[in-house]
Amino acid sequence: MSIPETLRVHLATDPSESGYYRLDPERFENAGKAFPDAFRRLRPSYSDDEAGFVRGVRDADVLIGWKFPRPGLAERARKLRWVQLIGAGVDHLYPLDWLPAGVKLITASGVHTKKSFEYVLMGLIALHTRLPRLAGHQRARTWKKIQTGTLPGKTALVIGLGAVGTGAAEAARTLGMRVLGVRRTARPHRFVDELFRPEELPAALPRADYVVLAAPLTSDTKEILGERELALLPEGAGIVNLGRGRLIDQAALEAGLRSERLGGAFLDVVWPEPHPPESTLWDAPNLFITPHVGADDIENYIPVVFSIALDNMARFFAGRRLRNVVNRRRGY
Repeated sequence: MSIPETLRVHLATDPSESGYYRLDPERFENAGKAFPDAFRRLRPSYSDDEAGFVRGVRDADVLIGWKFPRPGLAERARKLRWVQLIGAGVDHLYPLDWLPAGVKLITASGVHTKKSFEYVLMGLIALHTRLPRLAGHQRARTWKKIQTGTLPGKTALVIGLGAVGTGAAEAARTLGMRVLGVRRTARPHRFVDELFRPEELPAALPRADYVVLAAPLTSDTKEILGERELALLPEGAGIVNLGRGRLIDQAALEAGLRSERLGGAFLDVVWPEPHPPESTLWDAPNLFITPHVGADDIENYIPVVFSIALDNMARFFAGRRLRNVVNRRRGY
Protein backbone atom coordinates (compact mmCIF):
# COMPACT_ATOMS: atom_id res chain seq x y z
CA MET A 1 0.00 0.00 0.00
CA SER A 2 1.41 3.40 -0.95
CA ILE A 3 2.05 5.99 1.74
CA PRO A 4 0.03 9.19 1.25
CA GLU A 5 1.67 12.60 1.27
CA THR A 6 -0.54 13.78 4.17
CA LEU A 7 -2.76 12.38 6.92
CA ARG A 8 -6.10 13.84 7.94
CA VAL A 9 -6.21 13.61 11.72
CA HIS A 10 -9.36 14.29 13.75
CA LEU A 11 -9.06 14.88 17.50
CA ALA A 12 -12.36 14.22 19.28
CA THR A 13 -12.70 15.48 22.85
CA ASP A 14 -15.38 13.73 24.89
CA PRO A 15 -17.77 16.55 25.96
CA SER A 16 -18.05 15.06 29.46
CA GLU A 17 -14.29 15.23 30.14
CA SER A 18 -12.56 17.95 32.14
CA GLY A 19 -10.20 20.46 30.58
CA TYR A 20 -7.23 18.32 31.56
CA TYR A 21 -8.13 15.82 28.84
CA ARG A 22 -9.03 18.27 26.10
CA LEU A 23 -7.47 17.49 22.75
CA ASP A 24 -6.73 21.10 21.88
CA PRO A 25 -4.71 22.58 19.00
CA GLU A 26 -2.11 24.30 21.20
CA ARG A 27 -0.97 21.13 22.97
CA PHE A 28 -1.05 19.13 19.73
CA GLU A 29 1.10 21.73 17.99
CA ASN A 30 3.53 21.86 20.92
CA ALA A 31 3.92 18.08 20.82
CA GLY A 32 4.43 18.29 17.07
CA LYS A 33 7.64 20.28 17.54
CA ALA A 34 9.41 17.03 18.44
CA PHE A 35 8.22 15.47 15.16
CA PRO A 36 8.55 18.33 12.64
CA ASP A 37 8.80 16.23 9.49
CA ALA A 38 5.70 14.20 10.31
CA PHE A 39 3.71 17.11 11.79
CA ARG A 40 3.95 19.27 8.69
CA ARG A 41 2.27 16.43 6.77
CA LEU A 42 -0.78 16.37 9.07
CA ARG A 43 -4.09 18.13 8.49
CA PRO A 44 -5.77 18.17 11.92
CA SER A 45 -9.33 19.04 12.91
CA TYR A 46 -10.97 19.18 16.33
CA SER A 47 -14.38 18.59 17.89
CA ASP A 48 -16.03 18.51 21.30
CA ASP A 49 -19.58 17.58 20.30
CA GLU A 50 -21.28 15.00 18.10
CA ALA A 51 -21.95 17.33 15.20
CA GLY A 52 -18.30 18.33 15.04
CA PHE A 53 -17.28 14.71 15.34
CA VAL A 54 -19.45 13.67 12.39
CA ARG A 55 -17.97 16.46 10.25
CA GLY A 56 -14.41 15.77 11.36
CA VAL A 57 -14.29 12.01 10.75
CA ARG A 58 -15.87 12.20 7.31
CA ASP A 59 -12.48 12.28 5.56
CA ALA A 60 -10.20 11.41 8.48
CA ASP A 61 -7.34 8.93 8.17
CA VAL A 62 -6.72 8.91 11.93
CA LEU A 63 -9.15 9.44 14.80
CA ILE A 64 -7.75 10.38 18.23
CA GLY A 65 -10.12 10.11 21.18
CA TRP A 66 -11.50 8.01 24.03
CA LYS A 67 -15.29 8.06 24.07
CA PHE A 68 -16.94 8.95 20.79
CA PRO A 69 -20.06 7.98 18.79
CA ARG A 70 -19.28 4.48 17.54
CA PRO A 71 -22.42 3.24 15.73
CA GLY A 72 -22.13 3.72 11.99
CA LEU A 73 -18.46 4.69 12.11
CA ALA A 74 -17.67 2.53 9.07
CA GLU A 75 -20.11 4.58 6.99
CA ARG A 76 -19.14 7.92 8.54
CA ALA A 77 -15.38 7.48 8.20
CA ARG A 78 -14.68 5.56 5.00
CA LYS A 79 -11.01 6.64 4.81
CA LEU A 80 -10.15 5.71 8.39
CA ARG A 81 -6.84 3.87 8.85
CA TRP A 82 -6.55 3.74 12.65
CA VAL A 83 -8.14 4.89 15.89
CA GLN A 84 -5.69 6.24 18.46
CA LEU A 85 -7.05 6.02 22.00
CA ILE A 86 -5.86 8.45 24.67
CA GLY A 87 -5.79 5.70 27.30
CA ALA A 88 -4.31 2.24 27.68
CA GLY A 89 -7.47 0.20 28.26
CA VAL A 90 -9.93 -0.85 25.57
CA ASP A 91 -12.54 -2.73 27.62
CA HIS A 92 -14.96 0.23 27.43
CA LEU A 93 -15.10 -0.25 23.64
CA TYR A 94 -15.83 -3.98 23.48
CA PRO A 95 -17.27 -5.67 21.54
CA LEU A 96 -15.41 -4.23 18.58
CA ASP A 97 -18.19 -4.74 16.04
CA TRP A 98 -18.28 -0.95 15.57
CA LEU A 99 -14.65 -0.88 14.36
CA PRO A 100 -14.46 -1.00 10.55
CA ALA A 101 -12.68 -4.01 9.09
CA GLY A 102 -9.02 -3.32 8.44
CA VAL A 103 -8.92 -0.31 10.79
CA LYS A 104 -6.33 -0.59 13.55
CA LEU A 105 -7.13 0.22 17.18
CA ILE A 106 -4.10 1.69 18.95
CA THR A 107 -3.68 2.49 22.65
CA ALA A 108 -1.61 5.06 24.53
CA SER A 109 0.19 2.35 26.48
CA GLY A 110 3.13 4.00 28.24
CA VAL A 111 1.32 7.16 29.31
CA HIS A 112 0.67 5.77 32.82
CA THR A 113 4.07 4.32 33.73
CA LYS A 114 5.60 7.17 35.76
CA LYS A 115 2.47 7.97 37.75
CA SER A 116 1.81 4.27 38.34
CA PHE A 117 5.27 4.03 39.85
CA GLU A 118 4.37 6.75 42.38
CA TYR A 119 0.96 5.31 43.22
CA VAL A 120 2.24 1.81 43.82
CA LEU A 121 5.16 3.16 45.83
CA MET A 122 2.65 5.00 48.02
CA GLY A 123 0.33 1.99 48.26
CA LEU A 124 3.01 -0.52 49.23
CA ILE A 125 4.50 1.76 51.88
CA ALA A 126 1.05 2.62 53.25
CA LEU A 127 -0.05 -1.02 53.41
CA HIS A 128 3.20 -2.15 55.00
CA THR A 129 3.02 0.54 57.69
CA ARG A 130 -0.66 -0.42 58.23
CA LEU A 131 -1.77 3.11 57.38
CA PRO A 132 -5.37 2.13 56.52
CA ARG A 133 -5.74 0.49 59.95
CA LEU A 134 -4.08 3.43 61.71
CA ALA A 135 -6.43 5.80 59.88
CA GLY A 136 -9.35 3.76 61.23
CA HIS A 137 -7.97 4.09 64.73
CA GLN A 138 -7.67 7.84 64.26
CA ARG A 139 -11.31 8.12 63.17
CA ALA A 140 -12.26 6.08 66.24
CA ARG A 141 -10.08 8.37 68.41
CA THR A 142 -8.13 5.34 69.55
CA TRP A 143 -4.43 5.54 70.52
CA LYS A 144 -3.22 2.10 69.54
CA LYS A 145 0.28 1.40 68.33
CA ILE A 146 0.95 -0.83 65.32
CA GLN A 147 4.65 -1.27 64.75
CA THR A 148 6.12 -2.80 61.62
CA GLY A 149 9.46 -3.61 60.05
CA THR A 150 10.82 -2.45 56.70
CA LEU A 151 9.96 -3.53 53.16
CA PRO A 152 13.31 -4.79 51.79
CA GLY A 153 13.13 -8.56 51.47
CA LYS A 154 9.34 -8.68 51.23
CA THR A 155 7.75 -10.03 48.04
CA ALA A 156 5.49 -8.17 45.61
CA LEU A 157 3.56 -10.07 42.95
CA VAL A 158 2.70 -7.89 39.94
CA ILE A 159 -0.06 -9.29 37.72
CA GLY A 160 0.25 -7.75 34.27
CA LEU A 161 3.56 -6.34 33.06
CA GLY A 162 2.55 -3.77 30.49
CA ALA A 163 3.32 -0.09 31.01
CA VAL A 164 1.38 0.15 34.29
CA GLY A 165 2.83 -3.11 35.58
CA THR A 166 6.32 -1.92 34.67
CA GLY A 167 5.83 1.15 36.85
CA ALA A 168 4.54 -1.09 39.65
CA ALA A 169 7.45 -3.53 39.38
CA GLU A 170 9.95 -0.68 39.38
CA ALA A 171 8.33 0.74 42.54
CA ALA A 172 8.61 -2.59 44.33
CA ARG A 173 12.22 -3.00 43.20
CA THR A 174 13.01 0.55 44.38
CA LEU A 175 11.74 -0.44 47.84
CA GLY A 176 14.13 -3.38 47.94
CA MET A 177 11.43 -5.99 47.45
CA ARG A 178 11.65 -9.26 45.57
CA VAL A 179 9.42 -8.95 42.52
CA LEU A 180 7.40 -11.77 41.01
CA GLY A 181 5.55 -11.12 37.77
CA VAL A 182 2.65 -12.71 35.91
CA ARG A 183 2.26 -12.27 32.18
CA ARG A 184 1.36 -14.22 29.07
CA THR A 185 4.91 -14.43 27.71
CA ALA A 186 8.06 -15.68 29.43
CA ARG A 187 10.20 -12.86 28.03
CA PRO A 188 12.46 -11.50 30.82
CA HIS A 189 11.53 -8.20 32.46
CA ARG A 190 14.14 -5.82 33.83
CA PHE A 191 12.38 -5.24 37.17
CA VAL A 192 11.14 -8.80 37.76
CA ASP A 193 13.09 -11.52 39.56
CA GLU A 194 10.83 -14.42 38.61
CA LEU A 195 8.13 -14.77 35.97
CA PHE A 196 4.96 -16.88 35.97
CA ARG A 197 2.39 -17.54 33.27
CA PRO A 198 -1.28 -16.90 34.17
CA GLU A 199 -1.96 -20.62 34.68
CA GLU A 200 0.89 -20.66 37.24
CA LEU A 201 -0.70 -17.95 39.38
CA PRO A 202 -1.76 -20.41 42.16
CA ALA A 203 1.92 -21.25 42.69
CA ALA A 204 2.91 -17.58 42.98
CA LEU A 205 0.16 -16.31 45.30
CA PRO A 206 1.31 -18.09 48.51
CA ARG A 207 4.68 -16.37 48.15
CA ALA A 208 3.28 -12.84 47.89
CA ASP A 209 3.26 -10.37 50.76
CA TYR A 210 1.63 -7.86 48.41
CA VAL A 211 -0.21 -8.22 45.10
CA VAL A 212 -0.40 -5.44 42.53
CA LEU A 213 -3.08 -5.78 39.85
CA ALA A 214 -2.04 -4.07 36.61
CA ALA A 215 -3.51 -6.32 33.92
CA PRO A 216 -5.97 -5.27 31.21
CA LEU A 217 -9.55 -6.42 31.64
CA THR A 218 -10.39 -9.25 29.25
CA SER A 219 -12.48 -12.41 29.43
CA ASP A 220 -9.34 -14.19 30.66
CA THR A 221 -8.49 -11.70 33.42
CA LYS A 222 -11.97 -10.97 34.80
CA GLU A 223 -11.80 -11.83 38.54
CA ILE A 224 -8.30 -13.19 38.14
CA LEU A 225 -8.23 -12.72 41.90
CA GLY A 226 -11.34 -14.62 42.90
CA GLU A 227 -12.29 -16.17 46.22
CA ARG A 228 -10.06 -19.19 45.60
CA GLU A 229 -7.05 -17.08 44.64
CA LEU A 230 -7.46 -14.71 47.59
CA ALA A 231 -7.51 -17.72 49.90
CA LEU A 232 -4.07 -18.72 48.60
CA LEU A 233 -2.49 -15.50 49.82
CA PRO A 234 -0.64 -15.53 53.15
CA GLU A 235 -2.56 -14.10 56.09
CA GLY A 236 -2.03 -10.36 56.29
CA ALA A 237 -1.26 -9.91 52.59
CA GLY A 238 -2.04 -6.56 51.00
CA ILE A 239 -3.49 -5.70 47.58
CA VAL A 240 -3.07 -2.71 45.28
CA ASN A 241 -5.39 -2.54 42.25
CA LEU A 242 -4.42 -0.08 39.54
CA GLY A 243 -5.88 -2.05 36.63
CA ARG A 244 -9.66 -2.49 36.51
CA GLY A 245 -12.21 -3.12 39.24
CA ARG A 246 -13.41 -6.39 37.72
CA LEU A 247 -9.95 -7.96 38.01
CA ILE A 248 -10.89 -8.89 41.57
CA ASP A 249 -13.93 -10.46 43.21
CA GLN A 250 -14.94 -7.44 45.30
CA ALA A 251 -17.25 -9.42 47.57
CA ALA A 252 -14.45 -11.87 48.39
CA LEU A 253 -12.04 -8.99 48.91
CA GLU A 254 -14.45 -7.24 51.25
CA ALA A 255 -14.96 -10.48 53.21
CA GLY A 256 -11.19 -10.90 53.53
CA LEU A 257 -10.81 -7.35 54.82
CA ARG A 258 -13.68 -7.65 57.30
CA SER A 259 -12.32 -10.91 58.69
CA GLU A 260 -8.86 -9.28 58.84
CA ARG A 261 -7.39 -12.25 57.01
CA LEU A 262 -6.14 -9.69 54.47
CA GLY A 263 -3.93 -6.94 55.80
CA GLY A 264 -5.38 -4.15 53.69
CA ALA A 265 -6.02 -2.87 50.20
CA PHE A 266 -5.45 0.21 48.05
CA LEU A 267 -8.00 0.35 45.23
CA ASP A 268 -7.76 2.99 42.54
CA VAL A 269 -10.38 1.12 40.51
CA VAL A 270 -13.62 -0.56 41.59
CA TRP A 271 -16.77 -1.84 39.97
CA PRO A 272 -18.94 -0.04 39.09
CA GLU A 273 -17.50 3.43 38.66
CA PRO A 274 -18.54 5.86 40.03
CA HIS A 275 -19.10 3.56 43.00
CA PRO A 276 -22.60 3.83 44.52
CA PRO A 277 -22.74 5.41 47.99
CA GLU A 278 -24.87 2.54 49.33
CA SER A 279 -22.13 -0.03 48.63
CA THR A 280 -20.79 -1.67 51.78
CA LEU A 281 -17.31 -1.70 50.23
CA TRP A 282 -16.82 1.91 51.31
CA ASP A 283 -16.94 0.87 54.95
CA ALA A 284 -14.66 -2.15 54.74
CA PRO A 285 -11.83 -1.90 57.27
CA ASN A 286 -8.21 -1.35 56.25
CA LEU A 287 -9.19 -0.09 52.81
CA PHE A 288 -8.36 3.06 50.87
CA ILE A 289 -10.37 3.79 47.71
CA THR A 290 -9.19 6.46 45.31
CA PRO A 291 -11.52 7.43 42.41
CA HIS A 292 -9.48 6.23 39.41
CA VAL A 293 -6.86 8.95 39.72
CA GLY A 294 -3.73 6.94 40.48
CA ALA A 295 -2.13 6.60 37.04
CA ASP A 296 -2.75 9.92 35.28
CA ASP A 297 -0.09 12.64 35.46
CA ILE A 298 -2.56 15.44 34.93
CA GLU A 299 0.10 18.01 33.97
CA ASN A 300 1.68 15.86 31.27
CA TYR A 301 -0.98 13.31 30.33
CA ILE A 302 -2.22 14.69 27.02
CA PRO A 303 1.24 15.90 25.89
CA VAL A 304 2.57 12.35 26.41
CA VAL A 305 -0.43 10.87 24.57
CA PHE A 306 0.23 13.22 21.67
CA SER A 307 3.90 12.17 21.63
CA ILE A 308 2.85 8.52 21.43
CA ALA A 309 0.39 9.29 18.63
CA LEU A 310 2.85 11.44 16.69
CA ASP A 311 5.57 8.82 17.01
CA ASN A 312 3.22 6.40 15.28
CA MET A 313 2.46 8.92 12.55
CA ALA A 314 6.19 9.39 11.97
CA ARG A 315 6.53 5.62 11.80
CA PHE A 316 3.69 5.45 9.30
CA PHE A 317 5.31 7.97 6.96
CA ALA A 318 8.61 6.07 7.27
CA GLY A 319 6.91 2.76 6.43
CA ARG A 320 7.68 1.30 9.88
CA ARG A 321 5.55 -0.87 12.17
CA LEU A 322 3.11 1.00 14.40
CA ARG A 323 3.30 0.58 18.17
CA ASN A 324 0.54 -0.32 20.66
CA VAL A 325 -1.74 -1.94 18.08
CA VAL A 326 -4.50 -3.89 19.83
CA ASN A 327 -4.74 -7.62 19.14
CA ARG A 328 -8.48 -8.07 18.69
CA ARG A 329 -8.34 -11.71 19.75
CA ARG A 330 -6.48 -11.03 23.03
CA GLY A 331 -8.39 -7.85 23.80
CA TYR A 332 -5.38 -5.60 24.41
